[in-house]
Amino acid sequence: MTRHTVEIPEDSEVFGTTVNAFANFGYSAAVRAHGHLFIAGTIGRRADGTIPDGIEEQTEIALGRIAEILRLEGLDLSALVEVTSYHVDIHQHLPGFSRAKARLVDAPYPAWSLIGVSALASPGLLVEIRATAAYPDAS
Repeated sequence: MTRHTVEIPEDSEVFGTTVNAFANFGYSAAVRAHGHLFIAGTIGRRADGTIPDGIEEQTEIALGRIAEILRLEGLDLSALVEVTSYHVDIHQHLPGFSRAKARLVDAPYPAWSLIGVSALASPGLLVEIRATAAYPDAS
């Protein structure tokens, strides 16, 4: 099997100081295999490492990180085919999440699952989003 690991540049403006998390926790931002790009869960942490209080900004940052990973592979958000988002207090935050998502994700929409969770990796995180994209040349 041919695999390609996407490396986030150390000087990434989108990921900033948080780019070290991949090595620190032993995972890849994304892996290309079989014509698809499998993107690890992304969170709404700013490039300086701080976490915004609001769900809309966290969602925008998380989707922006996904967009950056896609850009590094010559893709954009329209390449997404499957997305799963994990939400702390889903009932309270779903309206804000939906507003941010509507601003950034256009039709045709990927398959999307939303899952409520009790907590994420760091206090203050409200959403984590993982995704799969398809390359245009994939059959």
